[in-house]
Amino acid sequence: MRILLVDDSTTMRRIQKTQINGLGINDVVEAADGEEGLKKLQENMPVDLVMLDWNMPIMDGLTFLKAVRADAKYKDVKVIMCTSESEKSRVVDALKAGANNYLVKPFTPEALKEKLGL
Repeated sequence: MRILLVDDSTTMRRIQKTQINGLGINDVVEAADGEEGLKKLQENMPVDLVMLDWNMPIMDGLTFLKAVRADAKYKDVKVIMCTSESEKSRVVDALKAGANNYLVKPFTPEALKEKLGL
């Protein structure tokens, strides 16, 4: 399984990568914002899953998500929003835009494992 982490926080990416590695997944690509994320997604296909932050500079997570869902070549890529945005309307917005799941930061390795279906 190849996972793309898109988060502007280096620390958060490191924490998530450590959790992912702990689940036995070592194919992890990182991006610091949505614009870089789209480039890395294109360069690293096939990508099975994107773990996506909402609030980032340059291109936010929701804009990234809409761009991915507008391109048929990414139809099989799952997207989990991983964000501190926990307001119900924001969760609904992300799911309507095409997110497959939603994790509120901070989250436990167990919650991540459950969302990944492992």
